[in-house]
This record gives sequence, structure tokens and C-alpha cells, in this order.
Amino acid sequence: QVHLGESGGGLVQRGGSLKLSCVVSGGAFADYAMAWFRQAPGKEREREFVASINFSGNGKHYGDAVKGRFTISRDDEKKTSDLQMNSLKHEDTAVYYCSARNPFSDIPGYWGQGTQVTIFS
Repeated sequence: QVHLGESGGGLVQRGGSLKLSCVVSGGAFADYAMAWFRQAPGKEREREFVASINFSGNGKHYGDAVKGRFTISRDDEKKTSDLQMNSLKHEDTAVYYCSARNPFSDIPGYWGQGTQVTIFS
């Protein structure tokens, strides 16, 4: 059974930085493409794409709202995917979810429980 667990969320001042981590247990981590999504307050039906990284780590994509500010990475030995978030804005406030997608699927098959990120002035 594959399990994803996010950590690193919290309160941070506008303009600050935060690093989220996602650890994966079970499954074959090296085969998974990893991605981060977020769900903002009042938008419970919308899960916004934040960033993704392919299984080899050389293919990264970012949502327009975070380009140039966020960086996704992966460590196959530790079975983790990190999301480094810089220059945080109020609109980055959301619950951030980690996901894993196996190579035979077009959509993530596994999700974490989410970690809250709140930006204050």
C-alpha cells in the first residue's frame, strides 16, 4: 500500500520562504512522477496544479502562479519530494497536497492528506 505524508506547512510572513516535504512509503518511488497541488480557502472544489517532476527528475513543470518562486525536487534514496517556496504571497495560502502518478496513468493515483500553508502580513 502506497502512503504519502506531507510536512513543513505552517504560518509564514508575506515575502518569506517555506519548504514542504512529501515522503512516500510503499510502492516503487523511482517510477512515480511526483506533483504538488493546492486548494485555497473558499475553493474546495478546485485543486490547483502547483508543480510536477518526472521520474528521472529532469522534467519539471510549474503552474503560472508560482513560476520563478517555487522549486520542486525529488530524492529517490529518501523517497521524498520537496517543494521550496520563496517570495510567498497571501494568495499562496492553501492546503498543499502531494501526489504520485505511476507511468501507466495520466492522473495521480496517490495523494497525501495535505499540509496547511498560511501567509500573513
